[in-house]
Amino acid sequence: MKLQISFDDPILEKNIEMAQQVVHYCDVLVIGTLPLFKHGIMILERFRKEFPDKTIFTDCKIVNKGRDAAALFSLAGTDWISVVAGTNREVIHGACSKAHDLGKKVILDFINAGTPGQETLEAKSLGADAILLHQPAESKDDLVFFEQWEMVKGNTSLPIIIATKRGRENLTQLCAFNPDSIIVGKSITDNADPVAEAQFFYNQCK
Repeated sequence: MKLQISFDDPILEKNIEMAQQVVHYCDVLVIGTLPLFKHGIMILERFRKEFPDKTIFTDCKIVNKGRDAAALFSLAGTDWISVVAGTNREVIHGACSKAHDLGKKVILDFINAGTPGQETLEAKSLGADAILLHQPAESKDDLVFFEQWEMVKGNTSLPIIIATKRGRENLTQLCAFNPDSIIVGKSITDNADPVAEAQFFYNQCK
């Protein structure tokens, strides 16, 4: 299981400095949507310059202009981009097609999935390379998430990534699902000792 660390501070330099601290304890660096809103592709270009050999996932959550958006982020140096599952099929297919032409990959983000079962069945044919699920912040919603996980897992051979807002206490449960990757953000980046926290998560994932 891979560990992806998300950087979502609106201040560019804080993200770079944090990534420099924890880069050895993650498989993928994730550029969050908030710094993308503020800095645009400049933050991606900066991450690529600072970490030329690291896999970068730009969580851009494309909703329209799929081909153009995929080209923009791909040419700026990302390895992965995200497209939301709730947008129309032409956008998803266009983004996937263009990304693949440029040697990049696409994650289909189920954050706004309306019919997860159907969208899972269509994901591979539309060109998606992986599926992203979001674990709810509150444990009271775990049953709904478990049902979604079972539905998605049973209907695709694509890698499944889980993004979580919870900390260490949730890691055993996540490992039991055995996803391809987990994405952890502030549980690491806002920790008093982010390096130790990143190392803990990384070692547990391995």
